[in-house]
Amino acid sequence: MNGSTHNEDLSKRNYIRYDSGVEKVPPGEAEDIQQTVDLINQIQKTHWNMHRHCYSGTHARTQGLVKGKLIVPEDLPAHLKQSMFRHGNEYPIACRYSSEPGDPGLDDRIPQPRGFAMKIFGVQGDMFPIGVGIPTQDIEFNSTPAIDLADAKTTKEIIGLRVKYGGNKEELYKQLEARNDTDLQKARDSVRNTHLESTRQYSQTSYRFGDYVAKYSLVPSSETQKKLYDETVKPDEHEPDILSNWLKNFHANHEAEYLWQFQLLENIDDQPVEYSGKVWDPEKYPWQTVAKVIIPKQDSFDYELKAFWEDHVRVDPWHGLVSLQPLGSGNRLRRVGKRVSAPQATSY
Repeated sequence: MNGSTHNEDLSKRNYIRYDSGVEKVPPGEAEDIQQTVDLINQIQKTHWNMHRHCYSGTHARTQGLVKGKLIVPEDLPAHLKQSMFRHGNEYPIACRYSSEPGDPGLDDRIPQPRGFAMKIFGVQGDMFPIGVGIPTQDIEFNSTPAIDLADAKTTKEIIGLRVKYGGNKEELYKQLEARNDTDLQKARDSVRNTHLESTRQYSQTSYRFGDYVAKYSLVPSSETQKKLYDETVKPDEHEPDILSNWLKNFHANHEAEYLWQFQLLENIDDQPVEYSGKVWDPEKYPWQTVAKVIIPKQDSFDYELKAFWEDHVRVDPWHGLVSLQPLGSGNRLRRVGKRVSAPQATSY
């Protein structure tokens, strides 16, 4: 079930083994994280005042909710038999499609990164404290392979600019063009706005992968999904909720399949762990398939389920196995931010 297109024996590569030295915490990061959390709470308060309902700081718009199963094969090569993939198994999952910004009313015709979250049930092993006694592994994906909020310092700066100039795109772009990472920051506004069932999803940040370190990706694998890649949103022809409508129509008539692939760390200078604004070159560091996701036909937009998920369900990559530990500055920010923004959302 190895999904790599490389002909070489990938088990013989010199993968970097996980240890605590993989992460290098920069000075001042704790202050950057706290200031970022304060800004995210400010955004939440703004949307509360607009909608009289508080949402999470990011990925506020639900595009669809589905359930399915995750299948881990028994015959993975030894170097991929890591963490929850050590033995063949089948797990029930619940998944949410979303749009990445913090605006729950975002028009689907506006190109923005899209998200996919997955809760995997029945996972056994050594859990982080937040997950002790709850055998669930949370997984987050985003449709762009690199994230503009590349570390805690960058996130503080960019969220600050969005709060200050969010209503004035021209001024916001002036501020972004004065930065060294202009292309990365502006890329979110020019992503392909296409059918979510054809959209590849990425972890963006790094994670422990048992004995190793990796990023991961979810790849649409059925022929029906692949054919939808060319179906893009046309602002002059489509309605504001076109992405949800496309999903609803797809899931009512088709089964969805995805390959869950991992990209292992081999060169920490070329594959940074702390900074998530750089793509790990797949030609140098190939993707390898470890599992398959199957989503059967179903209704993907139930309003009661949508309300329940948005009000009561939190997806947190720190809710899960120690052997899949989130790594790097962005994930340390998440560890604090998820603890603060979710209670904030339910306190109004």
